[in-house]
Order: sequence, then structure tokens, then C-alpha cells
Amino acid sequence: MTLHRLRGRRPAATLMLQGTGSDVGKSLLVAGLGRALTRCGLAVRPFKPQNMSNNAAVTREGGEIGRAQALQARACGVAPSVHMNPVLLKPQTDVGSQVVVQGQVWGNAGARDYQGLKPRLLPAVLDSLARLRAEADFVVVEGAGSASEVNLRAGDIANMGFAVATGTPVVLVGDIDRGGVIGSLVGTWALLSPEEQALLKGYIINKFRGDPSLFTLAVDILHERTGLPCLGIVPWFARAADLPAEDAMALEQPASRPASPDRPLKVGVPRLSRIANFDDLDPLAAESDVTVTFIPPGHALPGDLDLVILPGSKATLADLAVLRAEGWDIDLMAHWRRGGRILGICAGYQMLGQRVRDPDGIEGPPGEAPGLGLLDVETTISQTKTLRDGPLGYEMHMGITLGADASRSWPDGLDGLETLGAASPDGRVLGCYLHGLFHRDQTRRALLETLRPGRAEGPAFEARIDSALDALAETVAESVDLDALVRIAEGAALDDTFATGAE
Repeated sequence: MTLHRLRGRRPAATLMLQGTGSDVGKSLLVAGLGRALTRCGLAVRPFKPQNMSNNAAVTREGGEIGRAQALQARACGVAPSVHMNPVLLKPQTDVGSQVVVQGQVWGNAGARDYQGLKPRLLPAVLDSLARLRAEADFVVVEGAGSASEVNLRAGDIANMGFAVATGTPVVLVGDIDRGGVIGSLVGTWALLSPEEQALLKGYIINKFRGDPSLFTLAVDILHERTGLPCLGIVPWFARAADLPAEDAMALEQPASRPASPDRPLKVGVPRLSRIANFDDLDPLAAESDVTVTFIPPGHALPGDLDLVILPGSKATLADLAVLRAEGWDIDLMAHWRRGGRILGICAGYQMLGQRVRDPDGIEGPPGEAPGLGLLDVETTISQTKTLRDGPLGYEMHMGITLGADASRSWPDGLDGLETLGAASPDGRVLGCYLHGLFHRDQTRRALLETLRPGRAEGPAFEARIDSALDALAETVAESVDLDALVRIAEGAALDDTFATGAE
């Protein structure tokens, strides 16, 4: 293998994966490549110049990046850094986002305004890339959305604009499961300028089901149309479900699942319009006796739930209005009167209080609204963003919450969390600012014990993630030519035999 040539190389070799569309599996492939190359002895770093996601993680510097980049850092065996995702967009409305630059809130920008802002962000992107290349042998770069969005090319820092500015070679990723992968690859190639086509070095077919030899003729057709080699055909990876999802596309599912006697504990989660950090619920869903259902708009909260969780949101007041418009506030009160339990996380915690205020319009138009009144606390959205990581989880919020219930102890077994949240007098309504609290096995088991005393202990969740990453790395190593990717990253041309897809 040629991988040994990269050990100790500084600055690092760099390779970029761009997609023919959104959700083609770029993030997963970067994680798989990262772990596969790390297991070969290389120092690898993930990098995404610009990400758009309301699922975020807190880094070692006390900043925030996209959750996918934190998972990719874990795959590479290193702590997440703000430089792995220097520009993060967190949607607050249909046309505007909070802009986070190198981990810190820069401000808010509408979609049109952001197009003019992008060139000003390029220096931060290049600075972060240089920092990663100085400490690694190999940097795997992930594009955003689709490489074919030529209407957004002016000032682009996420796809081909970044590749051209840095001279980074590019490999396209196509999703065969959604159909039309040949057209997607050829169409993307045709839309690129000659300068951009020169940086495109090959493609990877992702999410393949069945016999890959059936794609042989397609490889020949694609080479004839584009001259690009096939660098790998990655099979469908079922264990992707064991890994955190990056965005709310993953929540598109039926309103409910069939009842199962094997999963008697029922947890319902209203799917808010600006839901954030919903991977908080992954460890609960992984429990063998728990069913977690995200309730979509237009559907009532089921009456037989054991626990309702109000999740995080990027716009508390706006999603509080959505909750009321859907009638979920009525369902929630009925659940509470029946003796049900309720947990609010971050924005969900704020909604459970007596009142939420946003006087400066931090998350939208200035205003305030009564909360659900199930906790004796009040919240004021503030300019200062709290970003803190700790042994029980991490905080990421712009609100200050005070009140009588904020000094009340949580139920036994959940001690230590009361300083970060609140509890009702009877302990059936809880709220906290802590994300990731269910990833800690002890905390998750203590909460579920309050719902079903004497239940059997569930799996060690963090070990499950690492096991899935190992399996992903093995899948990628078996189906992608890592040597070819290294040669591309080093700038070497592929030989003619490989370029035609012949064996």
C-alpha cells in the first residue's frame, strides 16, 4: 500500500468528497474513511468548510461544530475542534440562520445576505484548514449539499469554490439507492467548468444493494461520458442507524410504530419545526424495551405514552407557537393529568416554564409568550451563548432560566443534574439544559427505572457507536481503493487500467 508515504507528511495530503445531492452519505463515508485510514496508522482529520445543521456539538475550545464533524473526529480518534467545521449555519427560520464562525456566534443572516457574506468567511475557512493540515497526515474534506448547485457558485466556500481556492482534488459521491445515479454523476460533471472538472478525479457509488458486478456496464458508460474512474462501490450499511443522524431528514417517518410487547416503554417526542440536537434521543431508542416515536405535525400525542420529551429547538418562541398550533399543549396537559411524566431538554425546558422572553430578537422577532406552566421557572433569551462540556453532557443555549423549581432536587439516581435544570414538586416534570445526558448509561438507566422499576439493564451506548464505526471502516476499506485515494490526494495520476474500471 502507498499509505506509508503519508506518515509524518506536513502539511497533510487533502482529499474532498462532494455529493451529487444532499443525503447521499458523504458524512458517513468521511467517518468511515477517517477510521479506516487511522487504523492504517495515519493521523487523520475531518474537515467541512461549511455545514448547515441544528445538530451541534461542543468542542475542546468551548465552541460548537456540526454533530457530524464531532462523530468524524471520534472516528479518527481525536477530540473535536472548531477548525473541523469553521462555518456552521443553524437555521432559525425558513430564510435565515444563526452563523457560527470557528465555534462562536457571528450573528444572524438571511439566505440572500449570506450569499454576500461568504467571501468574507473564506479566510477563516483557509485558516482552519491550514491548522488541521499542520497537525495531520491526511485531511478528508466533506462538501455540503450538491456539487451541481452552480446557481450558488459565486463566493462558494462549501464545494467547488473551496476546491478551486485550495487546489483540493475531489471525488464525487452518488447515492444509487435513490435512483438515477448515472444521470446525477454525468449531469454534475457536465455542469462544472473546465477548471472544476480538472479537480474531479473519480466517483464513489454509495448505498449499493445486491451484486456490484451488475454495475460494470454503468462504470464503462460513466467513463465514456466523463473520463472518471470508479473508486469504489460501497454497499448499503445497515448499521448507520446506530450512529447519530446529522439533520432532520432522518426524522421523516410514520406517525407511530406498531405496538410491540417487547418494547413496553413508550416515549413520544413532538417533532418541532426547528428541532435541534435530536440525537439526544438515540440512546433511548437503542434500549430493547423502549419505543421512541417522533410525532409529526398533524398528529396528536398518543394517549398511552409513558414519557413525553420536549426536545431542543433553534427558535424557542416560534416552536412554542407551533406546539400550540398543533394542539400538542392540550395533549401534553392531558398526559400530565393522567400521571404521565414529562422531560424538557434545552428549549423544551424553557417551554415548560411560566414565560419565555426574547426582548432583543435573538432567535427571531422580539417578543415573549406564556410557557406551558408545568415548571415554576421563567426564561430570558440573552445575547451570551453558554457552551460547556462536562461529565454529564454538554450545554449549548442562549437563555437564562430562573425560578423556584430550578432549586429543586431531581429524583434519586439523577442527582447532579438539578444544578442544570428544574423539577416539579412531585418530580414528574423535569427540565434541563443538558444535551447528551442519555449517552451516559447511568443517567439513562436511572430515568428509565422511574418509568419501569426493576427493568433489565440496557446496552452500553458509547461502545455501540464505536462498534458501528469499526464496522463502517471495514466496509469502506473493503469496497473503496484506499491506495487510489492516497494517490489522488498526493496529486498523482491514476493508471489507465484503473481509470477504465477494468480489473
